[in-house]
Amino acid sequence: MQDDKNLSEINIEDQKIIENKELNIWEAMFPVLALVAMLAYNVFVFGDDALSGSNQFVLLLGGAVAAIVGFRNKVSYKTMIEEVAENIKSTAGAILILLMVGALAGTWLISGIIPSMIYYGLQVLNPTIFLAACLIICAVISIATGSSWTTSATVGIALIGIGEALGISLGMTAGAVLSGAYFGDKMSPMSDTTNLAPAMAGTDLFTHIKYMAFTTIPTVVITLIIFLILGFTINTSGEADTNVLLIDINKAFNITPWLFIVPVVVIVLIVKKTPPLAALLAGTILGAIFALIFQPEVVAQVAGVDSLDFSSGYKGILQAITVETSVATENEALADLFTAGGMSKMLGTIWLILCAMVFGGIMDAIGALARISSFMLSLFDSVFGLFASTVFTCIGLNFTASDQYLAIVVPGKMYAKAFKDKGLAPENLSRTLEDSGTVTSVLIPWNTCGAYHSGVLGVSVFDYALYAIFNWLSPFMTLIFAAFKIKIKELATK
Repeated sequence: MQDDKNLSEINIEDQKIIENKELNIWEAMFPVLALVAMLAYNVFVFGDDALSGSNQFVLLLGGAVAAIVGFRNKVSYKTMIEEVAENIKSTAGAILILLMVGALAGTWLISGIIPSMIYYGLQVLNPTIFLAACLIICAVISIATGSSWTTSATVGIALIGIGEALGISLGMTAGAVLSGAYFGDKMSPMSDTTNLAPAMAGTDLFTHIKYMAFTTIPTVVITLIIFLILGFTINTSGEADTNVLLIDINKAFNITPWLFIVPVVVIVLIVKKTPPLAALLAGTILGAIFALIFQPEVVAQVAGVDSLDFSSGYKGILQAITVETSVATENEALADLFTAGGMSKMLGTIWLILCAMVFGGIMDAIGALARISSFMLSLFDSVFGLFASTVFTCIGLNFTASDQYLAIVVPGKMYAKAFKDKGLAPENLSRTLEDSGTVTSVLIPWNTCGAYHSGVLGVSVFDYALYAIFNWLSPFMTLIFAAFKIKIKELATK
């Protein structure tokens, strides 16, 4: 779920899908192929550093290619700019949440909340079962909150720290976190996408969730088994170093269970349907208060003073909220764990989202998204072909439109009649939209979800994509069910 929107406020199911009959399929695909080629070369040249800025510019170049195609097909500059503006407007909430997550990470570091989570986690989470435990913990939190974004920004950050301390690959830990987070997001009745998919397909929420369980439960079980196997096979340095790490964490911070009041309050607020932005702001402010109460020495260190007063306390808190902050430690293994980027760390992710929205907006304005979807629908005539077409369209829109919602809305509008004409119940479509649109968004670096989670967890999409097993396995599972006609419900006949 993208927490930046509320369905009751944006009425995204009424969003207009722009069609352009003068645009042929090759013209519609050309900007996509050009973008893929440019991004591939850019990643080849820059590697992981491509997300630091060069990918953003390449997305703008892709938008320019799409604009040229639009001009050739009588689409005005004004139309394109208006659609880009609408796309960027739709990300306003996500941008604010990203900034607030950066702020929250800063105050949760200097208050000792994240170090306390790591401290107790190191004692409880055995390296052998750590990855499986990550999946289960994040699944539970995400079901309760309805949000993969909130899960990633709270327990996800802590689990990344614990995993790093245990010597487990950051990519593996992030993959386990996101597998659990998206399982919960997908199955929670409080998730926007879980409400949006049945609304687009024409079925009700609980029929959708029940029907979705047929593909989702086997997928998460397979994912859990793989993580258990990985846990027994990977080599970790955690057990040997745990005692030293615990001592050094205790030296740097005042570790106490009272600090867990703050994350508990944030989770309760989310469960009570408090707007995520408000809940994260509350968590940030509480983190600041707890920092002054429990970690005055740390706040003074951040402020660069020997003793704390009102002015230096204010400075230390604002430093942690806004810019990169480090807490001194003699243990090199803890150096990264004791560093938070603040709001400034999120600016690169925000930049990526804005550039992705430019490309997606122009592609929508010139009618390319609608043309590609229509073409995909025309390729297949069989029931399996219809499911395959829906899956590929959802993934393609996550790739091109860079937005999880559009990857549900556009195929939902395009394929609803086709499923009905094939005599298939609408829950087949809603399940497929979730199995391929919701969960694959996090696997694409320039998608709003991929950019968000990568930025929050501090792990490149390229590093965690292979280990986000639930996310890439889900579309395969829905195709297997379609191929073997397992749980493919037909329309009730009168």
